[in-house]
Amino acid sequence: MTSVLVVDDQDLVRAGIRSLLAADPQLTVVGEAADGRSGLRLARQLRPDVVLMDIRMPVMDGLAATAAIRADEALAATRVLILTTFDDDEEIIEAVSLGAAGYLLKDTPSDDLRRAVHTAAAGGNLLSPTVARRVMERLAATPRQPPPDPRLSVLTERERAVLARVGLGETNDEIGRALFISPATARTYVSRLLTKLDARDRTALAVIAHRAGLT
Repeated sequence: MTSVLVVDDQDLVRAGIRSLLAADPQLTVVGEAADGRSGLRLARQLRPDVVLMDIRMPVMDGLAATAAIRADEALAATRVLILTTFDDDEEIIEAVSLGAAGYLLKDTPSDDLRRAVHTAAAGGNLLSPTVARRVMERLAATPRQPPPDPRLSVLTERERAVLARVGLGETNDEIGRALFISPATARTYVSRLLTKLDARDRTALAVIAHRAGLT
């Protein structure tokens, strides 16, 4: 039997969810709350398998309540499913980053909602098709941050600036003009970079600069 706590500030919505879940003999609603703070209190008291959590509620919103539940070691086994009317991109990303097991919209078909509760209780993660598409579009539009190159940690700020210029394909003269140093000094910095980064030539330095996102 999977125990469920329903947290939503609308009485009719809570009643509707309870009715939908009652159609599955393996699901039981053990409690209801009308705001995030009450939901958190009941979650700590009842320790349900799944919390169906709305987002925009009085006293404490669903995102804050989700964060508190996920941070409570005593509730490590409790999974939070966001069930809301809103498909705001920022709220979707934040809910997932806070550890929500899924993000569903209230127009989710009844059977899909019941399956989602079972999936969450079993340790799975899910997004409704509409939300999944929005997340993928958002991630695709977000520039990917390259992983940090540990070798760059040994460089001074000036050396990083020179490396960035090398990555742009600039000559020693051009680096000198850009950074207000002489071409000879620029050459010295490049030689130092070759040694510090164990690079065979300027091309290798340029590759390092590009992969580190310096350009």
